[in-house]
Amino acid sequence: MKFVLDDDQRDFAAALESLLSSADTVAAARAWADGDHGPGLKLWARLAELGVLSLATDATPVEVAVAFEALGRHAVPGPWVESAAYLPVALGREVERVATVAVPPHVPYALDADVADQVYIGDTPAGSVGELHLSVDRTRRLFDVSGQGEPSRAGFDLAVLATAAQLLGAGERVLADSVTYVQQRKQFGREIGSYQAIKHALADVRIALDFARPLVHGAALGAVEVSAAKVAAGDAAYLASRTGLQVHGAIGYTAEFDLSVWITKIRALVTAWGTPDFHRGRILQQLGAS
Repeated sequence: MKFVLDDDQRDFAAALESLLSSADTVAAARAWADGDHGPGLKLWARLAELGVLSLATDATPVEVAVAFEALGRHAVPGPWVESAAYLPVALGREVERVATVAVPPHVPYALDADVADQVYIGDTPAGSVGELHLSVDRTRRLFDVSGQGEPSRAGFDLAVLATAAQLLGAGERVLADSVTYVQQRKQFGREIGSYQAIKHALADVRIALDFARPLVHGAALGAVEVSAAKVAAGDAAYLASRTGLQVHGAIGYTAEFDLSVWITKIRALVTAWGTPDFHRGRILQQLGAS
């Protein structure tokens, strides 16, 4: 079965791409990591005007997947999964301001609680915000929070879908940048992209992403278990990040090079909203139940 976006969904995707392509999202991400939230919050306001925060309540999971793939492709910082996926479902209403949430045990910390206007545990406002924990992705600032609240299974699943879509978008961006790089970088008088080993490595990434995409779309339509989408997207994005590092060589390991923004984000998102082991366990349980 082939999943194709309708005209409205394609127009929405094009509007998102136009907005994010014209914004310096890498600069916003780097500023966010350094504690300067201004550029990221300006971008947040523009995306909110486009309707991203209302997708969980006013649209379908397909639009959520479309939006979060774009957010991942452009490395947009901020607690978007929390504000635009989990909390609207858990609270039964759109979240109008920047909000974040912890959902123990799989989401033990509240992302960006220092900048959020509202901080929750499950479906209940948190009592207090505690210690900061740094992530491998410097744009993800994780905080202990106190309090008790009931988790939302539906909200959790939509958050997992959003995270899978982010991983898919980030993986696509790393692959695109890697293809561009190998067409420019020369060694022994030839573009390194002309070597079979490089071609095969990048082709493996292309195949992995192409296999993950139908699972993400299928999960958005309710035809595929959302955990399967998260595992496939995580594996594909992680392969993209490893291959991207390999083909870029030493420059790929430097924090100053923009590739690092996506590499570290992928590493963090692979375990966000449930580890791969947890989601594989859910898949096995689902197969056993059927």
